Amino acid sequence: NQSFSAPRETQMTDAAGGTMTMPGKLTFDSGKSRFELDMTQTKGGQMTPDAAAQMKAMGMDRMVMIGRPDKKVAYMVFPGMQSYVENALSDSETTTAPGDFKVETTELGRETVDGHPCVKNKVIVTDKNGTARESTVWNATDLKNFPVKIQTTDQGHQMIMLFKNITITTPGASLFEPPSGYTKYDSMPAMMQAMMMKQMGGGVLPTGR
Repeated sequence: NQSFSAPRETQMTDAAGGTMTMPGKLTFDSGKSRFELDMTQTKGGQMTPDAAAQMKAMGMDRMVMIGRPDKKVAYMVFPGMQSYVENALSDSETTTAPGDFKVETTELGRETVDGHPCVKNKVIVTDKNGTARESTVWNATDLKNFPVKIQTTDQGHQMIMLFKNITITTPGASLFEPPSGYTKYDSMPAMMQAMMMKQMGGGVLPTGR
């Protein structure tokens, strides 16, 4: 599935049984990715209503994370601040090839997830360093085997990702670029410092451009 967009809900449970639910939207196209997140919609964990309200007042409640391995950069965009941070990606984050991974799939059965007939698979992915990660994946047979549900467990922590309303089409190229007119910063501390100076009436620091 090289091109798609879909709302995604992530459910994380820690070893003590605490659960955090984080809704968002994932868009993907041939390696380029975009994940939209509204922190005020996050439930559980350390995201209290007061913390969510504070983030909203700062303009940091909504975030868009854009990955561009082809340009070796990643953007963290804050629409409420009309700003974004650009970070360089390392070679290890941009040069990974499908041949670097060994994938073993074992069918566990067939189930229906959100109305989609699925093949339930145990999937073990081993990277070139020999590190193996096991997941249970529900592949929807009516959506070109799209993984509508993915469940992983690591050191007592369980994570479930659920995809809904999947659109398997090529997204617009502009979705993988920071919006024009937004202020660019080279680091999160620089953006935070500029924001605080602006709130105090000092204007935006020259680190933004």
